[in-house]
Order: sequence, then C-alpha cells, then structure tokens
Amino acid sequence: MRPPATEPRRAAVLGKPITHSLSPALHRAAYGELGLADWSYDRFELDEAALPGFFAKLGPGWAGLSLTMPLKRAVIPLLDEITETAASVDAVNTVVFTEDGRRVGDNTDIPGMVAALREHGIEQVDSAAVLGAGATASSALAALARICIGEVVAYVRSEARAAEMRQWGERLDIEVRTAAWADAAQALHAPLVIATTPAGTTDALSSAVPERPATLFDVLYDPWPTALAARWSAYGGAVVSGLDLLVHQAVLQVEQMTGCPRAPLDAMRKAGEHALAAR
Repeated sequence: MRPPATEPRRAAVLGKPITHSLSPALHRAAYGELGLADWSYDRFELDEAALPGFFAKLGPGWAGLSLTMPLKRAVIPLLDEITETAASVDAVNTVVFTEDGRRVGDNTDIPGMVAALREHGIEQVDSAAVLGAGATASSALAALARICIGEVVAYVRSEARAAEMRQWGERLDIEVRTAAWADAAQALHAPLVIATTPAGTTDALSSAVPERPATLFDVLYDPWPTALAARWSAYGGAVVSGLDLLVHQAVLQVEQMTGCPRAPLDAMRKAGEHALAAR
C-alpha cells in the first residue's frame, strides 16, 4: 500500500454497462472526507476488446481502477500480479498502480462480503445456502469458506451449473452440495441465505419465507428492497443488502488506492443511499 498521496491522482470504474454504477458516488465521497481534493474518480464503458487499448493509454497519474462485468477475468492478462484472494476465484475487481509501476489485481468483493456480514453480527455460521451459480456465487462461496464451518447448499438451474459450483467448492476447500432450483424454497430455512441471482429471479420465493427467518444476504441493491428482502424483513429476519456489499468492497478499494488506513464507511454509505434515492 502506498503512503497517503497529496498530488493529483485519477481512478475510475470500468465495465459495460456502466452508467448504473454507484462507485463514483462512493469513491468521490471518500475523497471529500479524506481531504483528497485533487483526486478524481470517473466511469468508462468498456468491453473486453477495448480493455487492452485503455490500459495502454494510462499515464503515471493513475492510482487505481475498479472493474465490473464483463472485465473481472479479462483484465488478468494485463496485470503484473494478482493477490491470492483474486486468484482463488479467477476474478479481479480492483487494480492498484504501485509507485514502481506494477499493476496489481485484487478482489475486494470477497472480504467485502465478510465485512458486510460481520457488520450485521454474522461472524460464523454452521451452514448456508446460495441461490444462483454465476460469478457472484463463486465469490459468495469464497466468503463462506472463511465463515461457514459446515455444508453449503447451492440451488441452481442446470447440472452444468451444479458441476461448476461443486468444482468451486473443491477449489475453495468448502463442502458444497447442489440442489435443483425447483427446491429453492428449502434454502430459506438455512442460517444464512445468499441470493446472487439477477433482479426478479427470487421474487416467487418471497411467499415461502418461514415465520422466523435467520439472515438473508441479497446482493442486489437496485431496485431495493427485492420482494424476497421485503418479506424477509417483514417476518423479522436480518437482511444484508447489495449496498452493504458495495460500500464495504469500495472501502477496501479506497484504502488500497489512496494508502489511507481507514476509508470513511459512513460517508460512503450515505453517498450511495443518496445516489439510489435520486434515481
């Protein structure tokens, strides 16, 4: 990590689509609180084909990049090294440009998930359920590998997806059992449920929420609340939102890119809430 910088520096979020990203609001709020008046944070819409050309034009004033889909794997060949965390899921969402010119990739989604759960009092669970089997689901498994001491059941739509999740479990050294999506209502009885699916996918499950639900981590944040999260809250269950995840992973990005030891979590969360309310 570089020492806190005072000279003008640049950072940005890359992906496609990108106009929906809350990252500029979060990072700019952090710069304001940290007194980094000469720092800027922008957004650029890029696909995989355009990424190498973008990297080729980056000058010495750049401090870091945030990566969203579809660039989290495409960026890896352009980097000098990646952390063990990023390597564990073959996905980079953070690039830091070091003082000696190296490009270092990391994944703050995984520790961000752990931090978001910890903020809600979840330090360890005996078992868990994951809804979905995409890229976010692999990060969820990596997070669960740190806090779940028992079995994780992944509810998926195809045998191909099931095989992928079992492979991720073996790679991450966590016990993963797969089940059909048709049985996803059973997931809602787990001590921790992580929903990683696109908007609308879990709406039909809201009618199956048990009377005393435990904890739901729904990685969506817009629209919010999801039907599942709303019913979960109404029944008194704890809900961790996608905004919680977004803020905690952005906190880690800001700390890595700026060298400041503690990013302003509360100010960043308020900025995210304000940006969402303005939509």
